[in-house]
Amino acid sequence: MTADKITSSPTVWGALGTVASTVRYLDVGGWRTRVLEAGTGEPLVLMHGTGGHLEAFAHNIGPLSQHYRVIAFDFPGHGFSSLADTDLEIADYSAHLLGLLDTLQIERAHLMGESLGGWLAAKFAPAHRDRVASAILNTPGGRRADPVVMNRIYTLTMAAVENPTPTNVRTRLEWLMANPDSVTDELVDIRRRIYSREGFVASMKHILCLQQEEPRQRNLISDEELAAISCPTLVVWTSDDPSAPASVGEKMTATIPRGEFAYLTEAGHWPQWEQSTEYNKLVLRFLQKVRA
Repeated sequence: MTADKITSSPTVWGALGTVASTVRYLDVGGWRTRVLEAGTGEPLVLMHGTGGHLEAFAHNIGPLSQHYRVIAFDFPGHGFSSLADTDLEIADYSAHLLGLLDTLQIERAHLMGESLGGWLAAKFAPAHRDRVASAILNTPGGRRADPVVMNRIYTLTMAAVENPTPTNVRTRLEWLMANPDSVTDELVDIRRRIYSREGFVASMKHILCLQQEEPRQRNLISDEELAAISCPTLVVWTSDDPSAPASVGEKMTATIPRGEFAYLTEAGHWPQWEQSTEYNKLVLRFLQKVRA
């Protein structure tokens, strides 16, 4: 009897199962932080989006760790890291990222951030030039305060966290994708387990402060900050991103002195998941140019 050929994308642990990696918890500035590491070489730090977790990069860690020391982690208040009891703004995430680099004794790293992670990378790079070798801003937030998008994120997220049924969590995740079929049962289950943690509802409210007008306005990425990014920077946008049109990314790129723009089709807010093969090739080509 011949086994059926596997034609679908691998599961999270189907993708990570063959990757030599470690997962541990580190004390970073008082935050119990879940950290995954794989590979050797120049450090490449992967940073997820609002309400996310390191599994968002499950299909990237293996290919990227063949060339780099990959570090993926759960932000404060997110995933399986410590929960938040106060509002978290970009300065808080930035202090945590700096603490993580210090804890891991990393002097300089490539930063790859998706959504909130890209927002953080864009603010961190000009503030800590000596610590950033390059930046990859993947559908980054932080350039607009669109009340429709902000309300959608807040409403879908809180509905999923306050009542983490498979339907509610799937609805939240499908908002991220161009193709709803990209949301696997496994991904839904991972996020349900996170959202069901005791105290997570309160933590999420602190995370979502950036979806409120006043906190968001004071955290937006300014043109001056973009112009002050001195490292090579890749801005990635997609055909079906629900947060903003590709023109936002193009304008960001034009303001960054060493900026480069890339556009991926058939992907939403998670191109690293939906178009992982093309995304990984894109990232590796960019990083190879940085090395040259």
